[in-house]
Amino acid sequence: MTPSKILFFLCLSFVTGIFLELIIRIPQIFVCGFLLLGIIFVFSAFFTKRIGFVLGFCVLFLAMGILRVQISEFNIANDKLSKLNGAGQVTLTGIIYDEPDVRDTSQKIKVKVGDSIILVTTKIYPEFKYLDNIKLIGKLEAPQVTDEFNYKNYLLKDHIYSVMAFPKISAISGPRSAGEVNIFQKIYSKILFAKEKLSQSIQQISLPPHSLLLEGIILGNNKNITQDLRDKLSNSGLRFLTAISGVHVIILSAILVSLLMFFGFSRISASSLSLIFIWLYIVITGFSASGIRAAIMGSIFILAGVLGRQNTSSRTIILAASLMLLQNPLLLIYDIGFQLSFMASMGIIYLKPLLDFLFKKLFKDNLKELTDILAATFSAQIFILPLTIYNFGVLSLSAPIASILILPVMPWILSFGFAFSIVGIFSNFLGSILYIPCYILITYFLKVMDLLSQPQFAKSINISWLWIAIFYVLIFSSTYFLNKKTAEDF
Repeated sequence: MTPSKILFFLCLSFVTGIFLELIIRIPQIFVCGFLLLGIIFVFSAFFTKRIGFVLGFCVLFLAMGILRVQISEFNIANDKLSKLNGAGQVTLTGIIYDEPDVRDTSQKIKVKVGDSIILVTTKIYPEFKYLDNIKLIGKLEAPQVTDEFNYKNYLLKDHIYSVMAFPKISAISGPRSAGEVNIFQKIYSKILFAKEKLSQSIQQISLPPHSLLLEGIILGNNKNITQDLRDKLSNSGLRFLTAISGVHVIILSAILVSLLMFFGFSRISASSLSLIFIWLYIVITGFSASGIRAAIMGSIFILAGVLGRQNTSSRTIILAASLMLLQNPLLLIYDIGFQLSFMASMGIIYLKPLLDFLFKKLFKDNLKELTDILAATFSAQIFILPLTIYNFGVLSLSAPIASILILPVMPWILSFGFAFSIVGIFSNFLGSILYIPCYILITYFLKVMDLLSQPQFAKSINISWLWIAIFYVLIFSSTYFLNKKTAEDF
């Protein structure tokens, strides 16, 4: 057994342990049993075969996955601030920990109080900024859990265990202590300032709905998108393009590499330029936690493509996922973005070669740029389809056609969009000139979306997790068999 295969099984065991603990809660006595069993296997391997050594460490990594979740849950249960949930009015002071999420009539602010983070909902005015010192007087509550949505689990992945609705807020003036703001927070504040300037530039040069769509695509800012526009994006299967998600980044990465290679770049050069673009994109859009996770998965996906082999690529993706879960195990079942980005990566790794083979049979070497984009798009969307249906309850019948028509122009929308919004900060006139091609492309986007978002193209479907499991067993086994068969035929 090769070292990479051993590492794959160890990572898989660790992730399995996390999954089991999150789903069924493993008693401590069983964890101790796993640890003892693993140690016995490891020591017995010195007198038997290597397979026992690997099996022993797999059992130990399974136990480590379980323990990692239990440690995380222990920290949640012992969070000092969450103990004040429902205890009446409290007075707290803290620092705004992230960019305020400004909506139509309210804003949500993450406030760090000591080592804890709370989510505060308040009026749209006065305006607050990242790193502002504020004083809160209000009631702490646990996030709500309803039949429609488990808000508590949604916030758990961000280490938020308490919320406060419309407290009395006052700014605290005066210098902060020397250790209160570190160099990374200062850099992040500059990034958010630049993002705000780009947003203002877009709003000054373009008008809704173009400006709303551009802010979503370029800056990942979909908070101001109207409900009508959201519904049309969902019904046409294009909503993922207006959020900084792993699927968004991974599909764009695949398209960028294909386009650059079409223009004569080697795979290594195309991958390097794509990596630079991805991280610049994440920085400009605010360097959010979800954006960073998306960029990590996108970067690993590109590097896996350079490695060339499916097995090596998939093991690299699983290693990256395991390291992210080591840092935050709750991502596995509470973060849909993490799940979608992982499945999109696996889809492009395993299904894209089959689609490439099919397109080559149909079109020979003609339209290679287009067929590369189509293969990457279809393979990612097929692999994420069950998860999107399960989480959003909508099946878009027009999504494949919409992707064919929209995704090839996405790199150009991003390029022209960044160009006019950056230039527009310094000159509205020059920004308006550069906006013309972007306006044409966004108009095309809106026309396609309007056409393919009709009610007859969207079907409401509710499925259980059992069907998801069956689907992935079938699709992974079938793609494995077909890849093996096409390799033999080739």
